[in-house]
Amino acid sequence: MSSAIHLELNNVSKRFGGNQAVDHVSFSVTKPELIGLIGPNGAGKTTLTNLMSGMLKPSSGTIYLNGRRIDGLAPYDVTRAGLGRTFQITRALSRMTVMENMMVPGLALHPGMQQAELEERAHEILDLLTIDHLTYEYSRALSGGQRKLLELGRLLMLDPAVVILDEPFAGVHPRLQETIYGYIHRVHDDGTAIILISHDMGAVFELSERLIVLNYGALIADGAPQQVKNDPAVIDAYLGHDEDD
Repeated sequence: MSSAIHLELNNVSKRFGGNQAVDHVSFSVTKPELIGLIGPNGAGKTTLTNLMSGMLKPSSGTIYLNGRRIDGLAPYDVTRAGLGRTFQITRALSRMTVMENMMVPGLALHPGMQQAELEERAHEILDLLTIDHLTYEYSRALSGGQRKLLELGRLLMLDPAVVILDEPFAGVHPRLQETIYGYIHRVHDDGTAIILISHDMGAVFELSERLIVLNYGALIADGAPQQVKNDPAVIDAYLGHDEDD
């Protein structure tokens, strides 16, 4: 994993017509932290993720990764710069095998690398994710949880400095969720910064060293989980509400 980590957001905003989806958000990541990004539905988490990963461009503000401005870059260039992400809805290449899915990002990032070397790396990752036995299955035959694991595997082939995991536990069997827990700990221990977006608050508080909270597009808290959990603004905006509210 890359040892250089300096992600910096400076007053990042995004408007869609009259809707302020992200409102002057600033924070930085300067070490391999495990960060939970939380907030109620509509708080701006997905929009902020799309801004960081190049899927959207900010209306104002800047985003830097390791000294390079990335907010004007295409998604594939953001990935090459060292920021990788997953999606709430998995995007496996359904007509390809699991191994072929793994090879695509590997070849894109390392076009000069020998195929055998890439395949060896892919086997190591698939074994880590407990799906090495599915190597030559077509991805369309995988369960939803297995597709989540495959997406995590493809992300590891990119060797990113910063990883954004968007709802990695959604629709996943508890046994596979434990595998994803292990993946998160392994990648974090290897020196990668992880930003975890999840409505599973138990998982977020168990895994995270730091919490960033959005509400109506604005950052309302940033700190240690216990500190954030007791923040009156967070309780009012999110944690103190019933699910039906």
